[in-house]
Amino acid sequence: MNKKQEPLPQTDRRRLPWELPRFRNWIAVARVHQLWKKVFGEALAPLGIQLAHYDVLANIAHHPGLTQQALAEKLLVGRSAMSMLLPELERRGLIERRGDETDRRVRRLWLTEEGAGLTETAMALHVARLDAMMTVLSDAECDSIGEMMRRIAASLEGRTEPGA
Repeated sequence: MNKKQEPLPQTDRRRLPWELPRFRNWIAVARVHQLWKKVFGEALAPLGIQLAHYDVLANIAHHPGLTQQALAEKLLVGRSAMSMLLPELERRGLIERRGDETDRRVRRLWLTEEGAGLTETAMALHVARLDAMMTVLSDAECDSIGEMMRRIAASLEGRTEPGA
C-alpha cells in the first residue's frame, strides 16, 4: 500500500482468523488444553510419571486386559509410541504384558500391584485438579461444555462436518 492509499474497510478485505468467533473460541479451548497439560504434568512429577505414562496406566486401570493395539487406538497414538512407553512401565514394575490365551500375536496389559497403587494416587490427583479447575463453572455450564465437546469429537471421529 502506498502513502496515498487508504486501508481497506473491514468489509472489503479478507477477515483474519483471530477475528472469527469460531477461531477465537477454538484457540481458547486449545489454550486451556495446553495449560491443563502443564498443571497436571506438574502434579504428576512427584510421582515420577509423565502425562503419557498416566494415560496408559489410567486406561489399563479402566480396561484391565486391554490389548496394546486397543490402547494405542484409545490414546490416538501409533504403535511406535506404545513400543517406547510400555517397556519403560514394565521395567519399572508398573504393568505386565501377557500373551492372549487364544491369539499368540496379541499382548494384553495389566497393572501390577505397585502400578495399581500409583495409578490410584495419580487418579485422585487428576480428579482433585479437575475439580479445582472447573469450580469457575456451574454444574450446568460444565455439563454443557462436556456435551459440546462430545459432539465435536463425534463429528471429527465420523468426519460428519461439512466439507470433510
